[in-house]
Amino acid sequence: MNTTMHVRLPNGVLRSLRLNAVQGPWRELEHARWLRIISATVANETVAELLDAALLGQAPARPDRMRAADWALRASSSSTTGTTGPLPQLASTYLAAHADPHADSGLGELDQMARACGLPPAELPTLLDRLAATGLLRSWHACPDSGDLHWVLAYRHGCSGVSAVSLIAGQ
Repeated sequence: MNTTMHVRLPNGVLRSLRLNAVQGPWRELEHARWLRIISATVANETVAELLDAALLGQAPARPDRMRAADWALRASSSSTTGTTGPLPQLASTYLAAHADPHADSGLGELDQMARACGLPPAELPTLLDRLAATGLLRSWHACPDSGDLHWVLAYRHGCSGVSAVSLIAGQ
């Protein structure tokens, strides 16, 4: 985002996210007044104006965001996680991002993960079983009384032993 709140998205990025041919998500964001699509000066990009002025008050931490985004893509790539499809990749990113970087395990709330992944809580155990079957998770357990979710990753955060914290910190 630049200082005029314009975002330039290369069509290749949109194509890789499968957002280049569909207009529904863009219309929803425009209808919610989050952004406005404007005409691009270059043919191979989409330009949008973000309409939330609060974004300008945030510290510009572009290198940190780039490292974090790179880590998230690596941690959730299908070759790293052994998963296919966006939902297992999203879930694997959630688990890796919320795991203790030193123990490769995590503790969270079942309904919070379900909400973050856009799933009904009742469907999350099936997804977690699927991630365990693909080798992403060594184990997982949900406490029915408290709703706590505990998991142990079977790999070291998908980034050759580098955690998200160390990537963001530039280590």
